Amino acid sequence: MKVEDIESFFKDLQDRICAAIETADGGAAFLEDLWQHHSGGGGRTRLIQNGAVIEKGGVNFSSVKGEVHPRLRAQMNLSENESHQFTATGVSIVMHPRNPHVPIIHMNVRYFELDNGTCWFGGGIDLTPHYVVEEDARAFHQTLKAACDKHHAEFYPKFKTWADDYFFIQHRNETRGVGGIFFDYLKPDEPGNGQGLSKTQLFEFVKEVGENFAPVYTAFMQKYADKPFTEDQKQWQYLRRGRYVEFNLVWDRGTKFGLETNGRTESILMSLPPQANWEYNFIPEPGSAEAETLGWLRKGVAW
Repeated sequence: MKVEDIESFFKDLQDRICAAIETADGGAAFLEDLWQHHSGGGGRTRLIQNGAVIEKGGVNFSSVKGEVHPRLRAQMNLSENESHQFTATGVSIVMHPRNPHVPIIHMNVRYFELDNGTCWFGGGIDLTPHYVVEEDARAFHQTLKAACDKHHAEFYPKFKTWADDYFFIQHRNETRGVGGIFFDYLKPDEPGNGQGLSKTQLFEFVKEVGENFAPVYTAFMQKYADKPFTEDQKQWQYLRRGRYVEFNLVWDRGTKFGLETNGRTESILMSLPPQANWEYNFIPEPGSAEAETLGWLRKGVAW
């Protein structure tokens, strides 16, 4: 399997997800921004704004080539005396809805390959409701578990725990949302993270994750887009978006790495909402829906 085959799938995935979101939104279309990376390759940033359901959302495809950055070289234990070229390709998505009853969602699927033949897959999908609905969170996790179980029995429990640990706002001591799955460094034929699966088998798993995005999220859009909400609930949404911003700018590895290695700023920060608020020491009323949501934002919930 060549990197071109993987790129082709990711491009097609971007096309199909954009079409599904546009149909479900019914009020706006994606605008495309084509760009070139300074070290080689480039991408297609697609943004939807001011839609009937989506206030701001992005579906990005990229395929970047170049020499491995010194920071990543150290992280990967690569020799300083060798020149290592890489190709990195993938699709990344974040949706910020207008209605606070529709959740924020994030997905990323990616592939990384070195010129020495070393390669791996990574990615994940997680849900960040402004108001946690237990039934929805359980259904979301059961969908992910079913997708994982098709490929390896250990994937869901391992990647669910990884997501709990990764999507955690340490300075707030709360998870970003209800989690999902997160995985990285899935290397072909490696008993560790790759669970001994071949490159083709790992790619099939990554495709499974990507294919689940559109049906999962458009169902949430259709279920809650027309549900009435109050100004207080909208203000709560802005506060929860603030938490999302805090995680992405302080803890998210991809954001930090992209900015530190001279990545394309607009595409990297596409994940941020159009508006977010911070209120000093805001504490919801005991027993309120807001307080109940905060009670769910913890690691280890057996959805």
